[in-house]
Amino acid sequence: MEYIKLTLENLETEHICCAISNNKDIQVASKKAWLKERIKDGLVFLKSVERGKCFIEYIPAENAWCPIKADGYIHINCFWVSGSFKGHGYANDLLNACIADAKVQGKHGITVISSPKKMPFLSDPKYLAYKGFKVADKAEPNFTLMYLPFDNNAPVPKFKETAKLPHIEKQGFVVCYTHGCPFTAKYVPIVEQVAREKEIPFESIFIDSKDKAQNAPMAWTNYAVFYNGQYVSNEVLNEKKFLELVERYNKQ
Repeated sequence: MEYIKLTLENLETEHICCAISNNKDIQVASKKAWLKERIKDGLVFLKSVERGKCFIEYIPAENAWCPIKADGYIHINCFWVSGSFKGHGYANDLLNACIADAKVQGKHGITVISSPKKMPFLSDPKYLAYKGFKVADKAEPNFTLMYLPFDNNAPVPKFKETAKLPHIEKQGFVVCYTHGCPFTAKYVPIVEQVAREKEIPFESIFIDSKDKAQNAPMAWTNYAVFYNGQYVSNEVLNEKKFLELVERYNKQ
């Protein structure tokens, strides 16, 4: 398998594995605009030359868009190998490339946000544990900060306290999101429209800066759903899933 690293020079011409379409597609356009600025912050997006979900995206933890204390680490934003790409060792290739890069940079190790059991949009905890990652910290309701230290004396990374007990002071349904995930650019407007049409109390909050993301009131900043201030889910909602969620909470 050959891999390509996205750069400012090839970003416009290369596909991004999590949203394969042309640059006029809102998902592709939003993600590429986000990537363009993050590459300047040291982000690496390494992907298969083939069209499909086979890539790893990582960045110096000081510039990561999540509320963690992990200075001197490399943080994996997204790590996705699926479909026909599974079972060929490609995940190992991508992770090993990230590890090698971090060591060249003199980093303490690697961090990644996961969960006790496999959840949508999060890296598989069983695979990470198999590769030597350990749980460094936990955040409610079901997030773990895992890390792979290169030295036994490496500092242990942590979630910021603001993220450990997620809560916001707003009523109704609230979605906080970034363009770090391309699917938010498509589905947030859809849910906004459905909420307006059905007069469902709803607000979307766009996290548009590293500072906001690093001080967010939840561990996973790409997408977070709250209801009456309480954290609900990290799964990107389409119209059907949103209405199912509304029905479930209206029955309570």
